Amino acid sequence: MATLGAPWGRLLAGPPAQHGAEDLASHERRMGPLQLPGDRHDLLGTVTAAGLLGRGGAEFPLAVKLRTAADAATMTAAPLVVVNGSEGEPASRKDRTLLEHRPHLVLDGAEVAAAAIGATDIVVYVHAGRPTTPAVIHRALAQRAVTSWSATRIHVVEAPDRYVAGESSAVVAVLEGRGPLPSPRRVPVAACGVEGRPTVVANVETMAHLALVARFGPRWFGEAGTEGAPGSTLLTLAGGVSVPGLVVEALGPVTFGEMLRSHGGWAGPPAAVLVGGYGGQWVEGDALWSAPVDRAALRAVGTRLGCGLVAPLPPGACGLAVTVRLLRYLAGESAGQCGPCMYGLPALADALGAVASGRAGRGEVRRLGRAALSSRGRGDCSHPDGAADLVETALHVLADDIAAHVRRGTCGGHATGWFPVPADGAGRAAWSNLGNDNW
Repeated sequence: MATLGAPWGRLLAGPPAQHGAEDLASHERRMGPLQLPGDRHDLLGTVTAAGLLGRGGAEFPLAVKLRTAADAATMTAAPLVVVNGSEGEPASRKDRTLLEHRPHLVLDGAEVAAAAIGATDIVVYVHAGRPTTPAVIHRALAQRAVTSWSATRIHVVEAPDRYVAGESSAVVAVLEGRGPLPSPRRVPVAACGVEGRPTVVANVETMAHLALVARFGPRWFGEAGTEGAPGSTLLTLAGGVSVPGLVVEALGPVTFGEMLRSHGGWAGPPAAVLVGGYGGQWVEGDALWSAPVDRAALRAVGTRLGCGLVAPLPPGACGLAVTVRLLRYLAGESAGQCGPCMYGLPALADALGAVASGRAGRGEVRRLGRAALSSRGRGDCSHPDGAADLVETALHVLADDIAAHVRRGTCGGHATGWFPVPADGAGRAAWSNLGNDNW
């Protein structure tokens, strides 16, 4: 496991955190200048051979997106690359860490993606609530302007401060000036995205990995990670950990227990761990402790690492109270355009709140489980599905706490641990000020 500045890291290697953003000269001394082959087919073959999966919720193969965009490109619909740095998960820090400390690695990856599909425009899509990030990117672009061999135009667009703003169809909507409105799509955005252009949307960590693949090749890339999920993985530690918000990089075979022992301050398994983000899943601590940090292995048992958030429940904490708080946040972050989000999520939050306050019996708990299940797959995006995952896994993993609340109104715990939730309305950007007018 590596942290920022550790020499044995990959994405996190380089200057320590207190040095701020690594400049272009330091970046190229460490890694050498980026050199790409002239043949796009060779570059696409390299990415395919690497087996790079997206480091977000869907874990989609990046090579498939790139090939789709390259095949769909025409003279009138030039492809577009979007570096998705919105990172709407309130506790996640991995993408922000890369953008603010290793900006040139991320921009190199975007240049590789653009070269692979023949794009002449790159958008760096960053979170509006984090004003330091755009400033870092603009300084990095100014450094690159002096020595850049690329004719690609790079634009910085601030994403609305909303949880759903990073979903790929919502990214397209923002760049078209329509606000963060996710929508079901018959055709993937890689084939037809912003204003009909093939649009490759990949998060910051994925782009940084792509820069490494282009420099060092598929074989080197596969020396970290596993066969099913090659390459290292960034994780953000939250909940009951010794350093909330710490970003760590898993390079080789390591269990969650080893990671939480070495970096989280845990000597043994917690009662429960929230994995994958606020729209993720509660997992029993005993089961997770010996499980490998491996996207493919987790996927095989029905769990996704998602944004890489790992948040153990602190001793003495009420997991139900934590879940109610997170569910109410998710209900308030709906785009407000479909019934499951507008009505279903607030109803789920109210019902779970009734359980937490001792105002619900076993029958209401069973009905709550059925309501969560019925909301799955019915929304215009996957936002209700994530909330349903949170509720369904809480009902199973936190069953003892829930039973205590039903019997006597409390389990004796409190909503503790680092599970940050933004204040309502704080830092929210006006949708009308965002969109393609910025680029």
